[in-house]
Amino acid sequence: MSPVRCEQCGAGVLARKSTWAQTSVQWNAAATAACVERHAAAELSRAPLPYCTAMRESIRAAAQSGDLPVLDPAAGQPDERS
Repeated sequence: MSPVRCEQCGAGVLARKSTWAQTSVQWNAAATAACVERHAAAELSRAPLPYCTAMRESIRAAAQSGDLPVLDPAAGQPDERS
């Protein structure tokens, strides 16, 4: 797992890209507290959002730039939506 920082709020998580389609994300308490999207969802529904679109985009950008390695890059090549 490699550290990735959200480009929107600065929350830091650990992420792993097994393939372009498969991502594992490990949130900690500090990242959860810093995440604007997850915090807003928890206030509305009293349940934490299991993901964040801004973090998803930050992880995608890190993988595309090579900062986050993709363990099997041949599986599920990225497209405009990955």
